[in-house]
Amino acid sequence: MSRRPLALIADDDADILWLISLTLERDGYEVVTAKNGLAALESATERVPHLVVLDLMMPGIDGCEVTRRLRAEEATRDVPIMIVTAFAEESQAAKALAAGADAYLRKPFSPRELLAKTASLLLERRPRSRLATG
Repeated sequence: MSRRPLALIADDDADILWLISLTLERDGYEVVTAKNGLAALESATERVPHLVVLDLMMPGIDGCEVTRRLRAEEATRDVPIMIVTAFAEESQAAKALAAGADAYLRKPFSPRELLAKTASLLLERRPRSRLATG
């Protein structure tokens, strides 16, 4: 079993999925990918990730609904979630955050920006996990 942090990435754009996967793998993550929201939920149920990166607009279940469902489950309630999207409107960011996302990243983004946000999310969540366990 791997000791690397597990990142679940869901995006229906194969190029974005590849870019995020490659960036996180090079930074030491184990990566699991999904091409839609339902597949992302199934993956998160099979193996609880340390981090979730979701596209806002996906076929079937969008990123906000995936976020709400992950937050509703005990096992995934505290997993850091970042929404990525091409939408530039502030209302979309507000919608994602209201659904329970911890961060919002607009496309296009640089790999450096992605890594900075993921590192920040994991650091923010770590103290809460320690408090909850003891």
